[in-house]
Amino acid sequence: MIQTKEIIKDTFWELLEEKPYNKITVKDIVTRCRVNRNTFYYYFQDIPTLMTDSIEDWMEKVIQQYGSVTSPVNCLTYMAEECMKRKKAFLHLFHSVQKDPFLSGLNKMGDDIIRNYVDKMGVYKQVSKKEKDIVIRCYKCVFVGSMLNWLEEGASYDLKEFYEEFCKMFAGPGERVVSGDESK
Repeated sequence: MIQTKEIIKDTFWELLEEKPYNKITVKDIVTRCRVNRNTFYYYFQDIPTLMTDSIEDWMEKVIQQYGSVTSPVNCLTYMAEECMKRKKAFLHLFHSVQKDPFLSGLNKMGDDIIRNYVDKMGVYKQVSKKEKDIVIRCYKCVFVGSMLNWLEEGASYDLKEFYEEFCKMFAGPGERVVSGDESK
């Protein structure tokens, strides 16, 4: 039974890669899954519920897979890779009436992964909670802000490459903050 629910979610993602969110129907989903409408409604109240559940499930998988990254660049680039895998689906969600829950989920995912990274890194144990929170907010702002920009620009540039360049550019200033050495 759980397998059927996963098949419905996978089918939703497939359809979202092919067409806009508002064009996806329950009929499209059940036809592709080869299940009846009652099966769909057994698991999901409607398509928005399926969308929310699918996004939350995807984000949990990303958090589990990348929750133990070892550097800021890895933290951001892994999230970028996962987002780029669903590029068309994300663009369709971004341009849909379901934009807010989608963006809220991205914000939560970014916060969870970045917070996990900062909490595990020994170098951040030397700084106050306030400074640690500032580091988390900065990286989250970079992730969420650049995701918004990427989506607004039609996902027209390589998000992973952008994060790599960003981390190279700001590696020095971040090291100065953590070490307390203003001379670097």
